[in-house]
Amino acid sequence: MQTRRWIWIVWPAFLMAAIMELVVFAFVDPQNVQWLGSSLEWSRSAIYTAAFFAFWLVSIIGALMVTALGRSAHDLNGGIVSEPRVESVQ
Repeated sequence: MQTRRWIWIVWPAFLMAAIMELVVFAFVDPQNVQWLGSSLEWSRSAIYTAAFFAFWLVSIIGALMVTALGRSAHDLNGGIVSEPRVESVQ
C-alpha cells in the first residue's frame, strides 16, 4: 500500500511541475534569471532542469501535506480511537 500512496503523491506532483515549467518559462527567459542579485551563469538546460526539480519538490511537499491532513484518526492512532475526556466543573 505504501508504494501506491507514493505513486499517488509523486505522479500528480510530476505533472504539476511540468505544467508550472511550461507556464513560467513561457514568460521568463532562462538567461535573464537572477539569484541573490547576480545573474546565473548556467546554461538554459541547467536552468530548466533545476527549475523543474524545484517545482517538483514544492509540488511533492504540497501533496504530502494534503495526504497527511486527509488521514483519518483510525490511520493516525493505529485503530485506537478514544473518547474525549469530559472534566466535571465543581
